[in-house]
Parts: sequence; C-alpha cells; structure tokens
Amino acid sequence: MRRDVLDLRAFYASPLGRVARTMLTRKVEEAWGDTRDLDVLGVGYATPFLDAARAKARRVVAAMPAQQGVEVWPQGGRNQACLVEDAALPLPNALFDRVLAVHALEEADDPAALLAEIGRVMAPTGRLIVAVSSRDGVWAGAERTPFGHGRPYSRSQLESLIREAELEPAGWTRALYVPPLAAMSSWAEGFEQVGATLWPRFAGVILMEAIKQTFAVKPRGHRARARVFAPGVLLPSPAGPTPARQTGERPVPVNTAPVHKAPSGLDR
Repeated sequence: MRRDVLDLRAFYASPLGRVARTMLTRKVEEAWGDTRDLDVLGVGYATPFLDAARAKARRVVAAMPAQQGVEVWPQGGRNQACLVEDAALPLPNALFDRVLAVHALEEADDPAALLAEIGRVMAPTGRLIVAVSSRDGVWAGAERTPFGHGRPYSRSQLESLIREAELEPAGWTRALYVPPLAAMSSWAEGFEQVGATLWPRFAGVILMEAIKQTFAVKPRGHRARARVFAPGVLLPSPAGPTPARQTGERPVPVNTAPVHKAPSGLDR
C-alpha cells in the first residue's frame, strides 16, 4: 500500500522533510550536472527534487503511481504531472535522457516490472538515479516519514534488481545521515559532512545510478554454393556443337588449343 500523495506533500513541507529534500537534491545535481536541453522524468514522488532540472531542461514530466495519487505540479504553472500505472507508463519509447525514481520501488507491487518500464522510456544514452530507503539506516524504521514504509534495500539487493530489469549499475552513494528527528534537523549539515566517514552504513538513503544497456547486432552471413571455373578452360554449350545445315554447309571447326593468360601481379 503506497503512501498517499497528501502525506508525502505534508512531510516535505515539514522541517525534517526540507532537510531530506536538500540532501537528496544535492546528490542528484552532483551526479547529473547541467540538464539543459534534456528530457527529464520523475517517477514515484520525485517533484521535490525536480525544481532545479525544470529551470533548464527541455521537458520535465512527473509520473505518479495511481495508488499514491497525483498532485498539480508545479504550483502556479502549467501542470507537468500525470497519473500512471507502474507497469504501463503512458510514455513513448526511448524519450527521456534522465530519470529520477524516488518513493517508487519500496512500495511497488512489482519493482522489477517498474524498472523495466523505466528502461523502456529511457533514451539509449539515458541515465537513471534510484533513491531507496537503506536497510541498515535508521530512517527505515521511522514510520512517520515516507522512508519508513515499504521494502528497504541493501546495496547488493538494489544492484540485483536493477540488473534484473536489464539495466547496468554505474555508481552509487549514500545520503541522509541525520537521525529522523525534527529536533535534529538544524544539525543536518554537520551529520552529512561526518557521516560518510564515521558511520557510512547508517545513512538513511541509497542512491544508485544505472544506464541502459544497448548491444550492436552483427548480421549473420549465409553460405551459398559458388561455381568455380579453372582458368583457361571453355565449357561447351549444353546443347553441343551446332549441327551443319542440310544445304551442304560444313561446320566451323572448334579451336581446342589452350588459352594463354596475360601475366598478373597476383599470380604466384
């Protein structure tokens, strides 16, 4: 059962939610860099992390699962969000250069099918970032946050799931080291700076980047029987020599002397 879109919106409007938004957005921007003239897709509830991309990208679409619900996004502008089914995204093949999946896999009925659909709509040079709750992190048990619901993942489990969808993991990182307590939100920057060194396994979120595997297809040749003629040999006509006319005309004799070839630089 997915978290309702209203609960997700309320969390990211809270102090703790704003901290999570800041930390994850930073990681995404570091990985993607400039998204100018690119097509970007957000799957799950990714809108809190797409504002920076929307300012420069050619197209940004937020695909929200039907069980979660959809909201108008962005506020005060032309709506770029749509309601979708996990295993049947209403989007064309090979369109998006960048895809961000947040709050998408943990509560999906079939995470592998969702990833396969994401792979279908990714361009051949596209890149996907999946953010999931870490199985070892303290956020996985924080039920008052969206990261405390559904199935958390370890790094190896997420890699296996991505490969099952015929995508290839290309890199990974962790984020959200601050404890999931509102009183700790003001200390988030400090926790983020020292967390990777002191207690890396206890990060709340794993972010893994994947690329689409494309294979070149080499056409297979077919064997065919070829006729090979020896040099200097003339084959007789299948019908044999032309018979002499009844008028008494004599047949022209056939020259049976061997034919001499001109020398070639390829002869040995």
